[in-house]
Amino acid sequence: MVIAKAWALKKHFDGFPKTSDFDLKKIELPNLKDGGEQKLLLESVFLSVDPYMRPYSRRDMKEGDIMIGSQVARVVESKNPAFTVGAFVVAARGWRTHFISDGKDLHFLPSNWPESLPKSLALGTVGMPGLTAYFGLLEVCKMKPGETVLVNAAAGAVGSVVGQLAKIGGCKVVGCAGSDDKVAYLKKIGFDEAFNYKTVKSLDEALRKASPDGYDCFFDNVGGEFSSVAINQMKKYGRIAVCGAISQYNDSVPQKGHYVQMPMIFKELQMEGFLVTRWNNRREEGLQALLKWVVEGKVKYHEQVTEGFENMPMAFIGMLKGENLGKAVVKV
Repeated sequence: MVIAKAWALKKHFDGFPKTSDFDLKKIELPNLKDGGEQKLLLESVFLSVDPYMRPYSRRDMKEGDIMIGSQVARVVESKNPAFTVGAFVVAARGWRTHFISDGKDLHFLPSNWPESLPKSLALGTVGMPGLTAYFGLLEVCKMKPGETVLVNAAAGAVGSVVGQLAKIGGCKVVGCAGSDDKVAYLKKIGFDEAFNYKTVKSLDEALRKASPDGYDCFFDNVGGEFSSVAINQMKKYGRIAVCGAISQYNDSVPQKGHYVQMPMIFKELQMEGFLVTRWNNRREEGLQALLKWVVEGKVKYHEQVTEGFENMPMAFIGMLKGENLGKAVVKV
């Protein structure tokens, strides 16, 4: 018998999440039985904390539910011949140390995953955030060589991959982030221009200086004021991929809307929101491309690793405040 630990949503978030909004529970898991559907016992090795958890918790969760999220997990007991003990998988079973599965909701890491590569990357650069960058750029922005790509929250899990994939695709890339250290990191991984949006006197001027001719593609992770300023600097027929709106996730009072119609009409822009799950049928294609580029050194990664399952809420809150560089993960 295994006692699993799990973090539950004690109280729906009001403004920024607080540690008191979470409740650490212990759950007694039943023993596996022959012939039943519950044939696998798994233990989480790495857990992900992501911005989407903030709005999704309000939309999809009740108070008392286990917090949503993904993990890299190891099979510790198996009565399913398709899963050997010791195998690593990606699951979406929320903030828990152990869980039981029938195997249908599990994804193996790519079979050609190098031993030298951290398995936590399956939650980041070679996982959902990387796939978000890959399909957002290729299918929504439809970037072309020679174009200029703008990405905000550029030092985060998605944005850092967006910029590097755009460089691989032959584009000029402009990124913004919220600290000088993050800006230095962006330049280190190949961004052509990068600036700290918190310290520039004028966001409009900073964007214009970074690309006087404007932008063909804008990969928007932030929303809010940044987006309303950036849309005015799009080139004719520009494409905007709306991936996130982290500037608004923690608002207790909704921000006043921004008016996008005039620039969209006069510049004949395309703006499209998307969820990466749209391309679930192409998951393997995306993972193999990302893995290849990482192995070749064309896509670099950085992880903010928090040690200890008990620190999940702290890691989540820190990520929402922008304290992480690259992907935020928790090592159990």
